[in-house]
Amino acid sequence: MRFQILDIIFNPPHPVTGRIVSPADRLERVVETAVLAEQLGIDSYSVGERHAGEVLSSSPTVVLGAIAQATDRILLSTGVTVLSVLDPVRVAEDLCTVDQLSRGRLEIVIGKGNEVLQYPLFGLDIGKQYDYLTENYELLRTLLREEHVDWAGAHRPVLTDVTTLPRPFSGPFRIWHGSATSASAVDLAAKWGDPIVTANALQPRENYKVLIDRYREQYAAHGHDPAKAFVGSGSGGLFLADTTEQAIEEYRPIYEGIVRQADQRKHDPVAVGKVTSFRTIEDAVERGPALVGSPERVAEKIVDYHESFGHVLQSVSINHVLDFERQKDTLRRFAEEVIPLVRAELPPTTLWSEADTDRAKGFTAA
Repeated sequence: MRFQILDIIFNPPHPVTGRIVSPADRLERVVETAVLAEQLGIDSYSVGERHAGEVLSSSPTVVLGAIAQATDRILLSTGVTVLSVLDPVRVAEDLCTVDQLSRGRLEIVIGKGNEVLQYPLFGLDIGKQYDYLTENYELLRTLLREEHVDWAGAHRPVLTDVTTLPRPFSGPFRIWHGSATSASAVDLAAKWGDPIVTANALQPRENYKVLIDRYREQYAAHGHDPAKAFVGSGSGGLFLADTTEQAIEEYRPIYEGIVRQADQRKHDPVAVGKVTSFRTIEDAVERGPALVGSPERVAEKIVDYHESFGHVLQSVSINHVLDFERQKDTLRRFAEEVIPLVRAELPPTTLWSEADTDRAKGFTAA
């Protein structure tokens, strides 16, 4: 199992105290956490992207550029690059710049995003979000692999003899596909032989497993090597204490406050994957993907989900509203107490190993 820290850089007021962290401090903490993650031997650090709401990840490539300069080894990623609303030419330019700055430590995750307000912001029709995603992905893929590109599509102007610069550091970096609610994303990944990351954040595991199973079926149907059908998984947040009972009681007011904040958005009640299916902390811990508990219980839960998903990459998010010292302590405990327990229970993966010839070439983890 490989491990990743994901920060979407949410920055609403604290759900209990109302305290607000300044944008400068919040962004500085992202870079500092990535440095600590590298020191602790975490494999990857991922920065999200959103363009609406109380979130500071509208420019993830800028943040990744800062992290690239502050680190030497850790693999950098996105979670996700909202490719449905972006110009693939600009995406290629920005991400290849990060790839060069990090000397080949970049892999990305693409998706249509989980924020409906992004589409009117960019003057786009949300009803075409998967059409945009498919076309933009196929163009981005071409731009990373080829020079002097000619292109004609349905949703952007024609390109003639285009070579984006800079080029990738050492060949095209790997693209994962984010999967949450629709078969479209997993079908696109399977068609091109790419890996996926299941969101695994807000819904029962069965909802995600249906899409993972479909991905593997479609991947095989397209004739790709099943050994490269890597699956990653998100989680419902990480919070550690000495006992699971202590973790639940300490995290309860924060969890309940987050649920209240989400309810204020007044999402369409029939929209899937916009708000949590688990209304109480007990339900989230017992049936949902929340990694809240003792190190032993959290490790046990990751292994349990692995039995359902067969995933080889576990992505976790440490809640940003915690005191920053508590955030860092949580990361340390996860690296030193949880990860060894998980790896002792699961077989090793070829992901990002010497046998993984598609891995980011600058990534040097053991």
